Amino acid sequence: MNFRKFGGTDLTVSEIGFGAWGIGGPSMAGETPIGWGKVDDQVSINALKKSFELGINFYDTADFYGLGHSEELIGNVFCNRKDILVASKVGHRIGEDNTIILDYSKKYILEACEKSLKRLKRDAIDFYQLHSAKINHLENGECIDAMEKLKKEGKVRYWGLSLNTFNPFPEAEYLMKNNLGDGFQIVFNIINQKGYDVIKEANQKGYGIIARMPLQFGLLTGKFNKDTKFEKNDHRAFRLTPEILSQSLAQLEDVWKIAEKYNISKTSFSLSFILALKEISTVIPGIKTAEQAISNTSDLIKISEKDFEKLREIYEDKLKMVVELMQRQG
Repeated sequence: MNFRKFGGTDLTVSEIGFGAWGIGGPSMAGETPIGWGKVDDQVSINALKKSFELGINFYDTADFYGLGHSEELIGNVFCNRKDILVASKVGHRIGEDNTIILDYSKKYILEACEKSLKRLKRDAIDFYQLHSAKINHLENGECIDAMEKLKKEGKVRYWGLSLNTFNPFPEAEYLMKNNLGDGFQIVFNIINQKGYDVIKEANQKGYGIIARMPLQFGLLTGKFNKDTKFEKNDHRAFRLTPEILSQSLAQLEDVWKIAEKYNISKTSFSLSFILALKEISTVIPGIKTAEQAISNTSDLIKISEKDFEKLREIYEDKLKMVVELMQRQG
């Protein structure tokens, strides 16, 4: 495992981290799935332990993942050990009517952090993130006051923002302009490269960068076809529609032609593309099994600059339209 510095902090993170949304298990907001379907906790525990054996020291979760269950699993496996780093998020909760409520009030954030610390069994959260807060929340200031207070009290070591999937620019610019926070979590993969400029600028200003959705919900593993179906309690059931599946698979054909020369899996190639950006601190594929931990840390290679630029061109020419389709679909 290789390690990278997390921006201007004193954190050193494994270049492959553990995305812990999936191990939270099935959860619903009314009729809307907000998890990845059924999981077996023992399988999840084995995945966490295998990931640690493979050198992964960075585990990214949220209090919303399985409505706290993901944090509980990480807490039960690792407790307060100092040789792992835990990132979590705050700002989403389920209201009394079972709908998703965005709550970035100071009171809620302070209370939610205490609950996360208890579930994680840790003295402090290494990197605490506002979970997709929008510009109006930042301008209101309560969420920033809360994060600064938690950092001053030592309950979080560093804080930042998990940015919007399709338009990461306003919130990133706000924090950078005002010299706030220590890092960003941002979508970046072969299909969705919208965050490229943000990553470049943020790195120059000393922010750590977490690349999320590196496999675009599995589209970049090569395991799906246009007829793939998902269970009703899997959020991909409404995100990866037949149209998006067929369009994505068609536009990825040129990508896989480039990948063939490297003689590695599509998963390894997709992760290697992201790691080609030295500005990225860590990449967090979702890991649900020990086998996925192995596949997500195997055969990572250096993609040539020429091929990296070709993949950038394919995004501009073909894949950007797929991202725009995803954005319209929601």
